[in-house]
Amino acid sequence: MFGRSVRAAVGVVGSCALVAPVAQAAPPGPVTPNLVPSAPKRAEAVGLGGAVSSVDPDATRAGLEVLRRGGNATDAAVAVAAALGVTEPYSAGIGGGGYFVHYDAKTRQVETIDGRETTPAAGRPDMFQDNGKPLPFDQAANGGLAVGVPGTLATWRSALNRWGSRGLAQALRPAERIARDGFRVDRTFRDQTAQNQQRFAAFPATRDLFLPGGQPPAVGSLLRNPDLANTYRQLGERGTGPFYGGPIGADIARTVQHPPADPAATAQPRPGGMSPDDLAHYRTTAAPPTRARYRGLDVYGMGGSSAGGLTSTEALNVLGRTDLPRASRTQYLHRFLEAGKLSYADRDRWIGDPRFADVPSRQLQSRRFADARACLVRPDAALSTPVAPGDPRHPRHCRDAAQPNQQHREGPSTTHLTVADAAGNVVSYTLTNQQTGGSGMVVPHRGFLLNNELTDFDFAPSAPGRPDPNLPAAGKRPRSSMSPTIALAGGRPLFATGSPGGATITTTVLQVLTERIDRGRSLEQAIAEPRVSEQNKAQAVAEPGFLARPEAEELRAMGHEFRDGGEIGAATGVEQLPDGRWVAAAEPQRRGGGAAGVVLPTGR
Repeated sequence: MFGRSVRAAVGVVGSCALVAPVAQAAPPGPVTPNLVPSAPKRAEAVGLGGAVSSVDPDATRAGLEVLRRGGNATDAAVAVAAALGVTEPYSAGIGGGGYFVHYDAKTRQVETIDGRETTPAAGRPDMFQDNGKPLPFDQAANGGLAVGVPGTLATWRSALNRWGSRGLAQALRPAERIARDGFRVDRTFRDQTAQNQQRFAAFPATRDLFLPGGQPPAVGSLLRNPDLANTYRQLGERGTGPFYGGPIGADIARTVQHPPADPAATAQPRPGGMSPDDLAHYRTTAAPPTRARYRGLDVYGMGGSSAGGLTSTEALNVLGRTDLPRASRTQYLHRFLEAGKLSYADRDRWIGDPRFADVPSRQLQSRRFADARACLVRPDAALSTPVAPGDPRHPRHCRDAAQPNQQHREGPSTTHLTVADAAGNVVSYTLTNQQTGGSGMVVPHRGFLLNNELTDFDFAPSAPGRPDPNLPAAGKRPRSSMSPTIALAGGRPLFATGSPGGATITTTVLQVLTERIDRGRSLEQAIAEPRVSEQNKAQAVAEPGFLARPEAEELRAMGHEFRDGGEIGAATGVEQLPDGRWVAAAEPQRRGGGAAGVVLPTGR
């Protein structure tokens, strides 16, 4: 059978069906042969033939199935992403967007796809203001106002056309089967549903799918989504046309313009202005990747509308001035935190959609600018926050440029997957719905949630009298922290990684990079390490495991301040060993643990 997917004769509630855990075997469904036998959740797997890592075992198995049947890394990545749209629908799906980074083993080139959501033509700079004041986040986030034109499906189309060896129908087949046959609800899924119960209940289509009987589904129960299965089948048969110029797109636009809320709901959601034309005109872009030369490696990240690659490149350039491998643990963490302050200060001031803002991308990646910023760091004392941004075009040694920026919110509901194939092609792909559950709206009869990604824009200018590169505009992509990353050694892949986590994404990826490269951790150990995220705010966000370590107290003595942020991120990664075998690495505990798998397991 396929992961948690099983078929059962059940009653249907709305567009989903649930079966409580019972002792009897479910009626047999279609048999899927040649699947990889592996543990349901595993933090590390080593072997040949390719590797897949995601947060979900069904999704990982979908990717392994594609690899075993001759597909390449791109084919498998699309299959994993489509499966996550079923089993992790609050974080990913065809109602959202993301960033796709690809390494081609033949050309040894890293290329990217920017599949970020765009603002509808009706968008304007003050769309999140009321009488000149920014809207409360909940008023902006729920309903149609914050829904960006989805880019995920267009990303899949672009990736398969450029690098795939299979068509969309074959890539969607495993996910279609999971949606139709069902998957077992785990603790993370139930908890996320419970946290969003009130706003999900306001939309009948969402309530019927995710709140059977008005309550979150029980752990171990079977959740089916036949509407999404039918949507995937239609897309497989007809391509992306029904979504970007046909009946599915019309349903999306109708949902955004007229949010299908229960009339009895306490607060009626704000409508948005998305039209079918907005969907028909959506295009992915091929943004040049960012590149940092770090400890002899080439570290590639996402450029374009994402701030992740530029921010991490600047931070790596700052850290490159210090011998982190020989530094004490406390000094390493001190330098890591200071690099976060400096790079986030510059991120908030300078980075936005480059089609709309004059982003100094080359200068932000320059060693000259990093040197001017790094000299602000003292070995024995933390910089006071917030740090003011520098001027990358006219860097001044050891001096910042202006007043600090205001801080803005960024949603944490995202997922990341990494895939490698037997030929050495690698994909690092981060996709999102923004807030957990996105806008809260399931498109009726289609089975997928719509994003609320436009809340990643600044609702008002970040500072009086200062240009803000991240204000809304028609056709504009909001700034993102998503940081899919691939590190090469001598032109060949060493490892790839990425994570969800909103504004903490870039620091999570940076911590995995430095733990792996500088501190000698294995990739799985680097992912498991307790996390801390410095975003140039009054306090750094830290996990309880980090705060319990002696280094945290030593860092406080240097002037660093922390607050407990709970769980941070859920990273995945793949790495190629010197003998050609692949390591897939995932979270051992975060989000209930991830799922790492390889085609032909060999063990260490």
